[in-house]
Amino acid sequence: MPARSLNEELGLDLDADVEGQSGDSDGAARVLAAEDLAEQLGGTVDDAGLPVEVGARGHEAHDLDDAREVVDAARDGGGRCQGVEGAYSQLACDKLFTAPSISYFKNFEGVFAAVEQGLCEYGILPIENSTYGTVNEVYDLMKNYRFHIVRSIKLKVDHSLLVLPGTELKDVKEIFSHEQAIGQCSEFLKAHPGIKVTVCDNTAAAAKMLHESGRHDAASISSAGCANLYGLKKLDTRVQNTDGNFTRFICISKKAMIFPGADRISLMLSLPHRPGSLYSLISKFSVLGLNLTKLESRPIAGSDFEFMFYFDIEASVYSPAVLSLLDELSDSPELFVFLGSYSEV
Repeated sequence: MPARSLNEELGLDLDADVEGQSGDSDGAARVLAAEDLAEQLGGTVDDAGLPVEVGARGHEAHDLDDAREVVDAARDGGGRCQGVEGAYSQLACDKLFTAPSISYFKNFEGVFAAVEQGLCEYGILPIENSTYGTVNEVYDLMKNYRFHIVRSIKLKVDHSLLVLPGTELKDVKEIFSHEQAIGQCSEFLKAHPGIKVTVCDNTAAAAKMLHESGRHDAASISSAGCANLYGLKKLDTRVQNTDGNFTRFICISKKAMIFPGADRISLMLSLPHRPGSLYSLISKFSVLGLNLTKLESRPIAGSDFEFMFYFDIEASVYSPAVLSLLDELSDSPELFVFLGSYSEV
């Protein structure tokens, strides 16, 4: 980040905003301050949080050339997801937006690139599962693109075992699914060691591939909704390891937008490669009484075992102490990226 304060980067007159909020018991001043901040950042605020997007769903793009045609047909906004119709990212998008226009990309990088290049307004990406952990590919791509997190959502995920009509479990010799879903259903798969497991780009793509194959000796692990979409039968509607299976998704935008009620901050930064550097940083969060809800490290390619760190903290950018700490971090010689201030639904 350039050598300027984060206060300047956000365009936030913190003293004025805090003073205005202190005298307003119903919270109206806080909303107005958020609107001013969003306007300075080039974004918008509405009463519901995220803007309402209306349009036709179901556009599909495999790369950025295809994406340009897709966006010309769906320029009104909405979400862009990895996979095909029926993907869990689509379910997350449906909960974030009202009747969204949704386009699909073959991989996560396509979503990041489309948002950065302004080909779409929002992108929906999975980042973490309560059973199988971090979606490493998404974190590895974060450092390559400019974007802002504007909202996150925790989605309950129930995996179904889908087959073509007329197929029974005893007939299944191969199962298609995404690596995250495979990990989340590891106990079911261990109970059937004779079944071959084939990794696909996406759980919905696995269901679509099964439909197109016409095979009665194969199955997919996908969302229950894929059964109706691709003419499949549900052999089992809960093959995941636990009923408490949740995946977190982030909604990203090219523009920085901070909406009323934002209570989570995400950061990306590198640290000096010396003893105690991570402890020193975490202790600063602790002194302020901040709850660190996520700490992820990913190797920096081409370095000698150096890592990029990702932090989620429960905090508001309207806190003078928090903003002062972020300002201090942004002035350090190491890489610091403010990924966003947002709330989770």
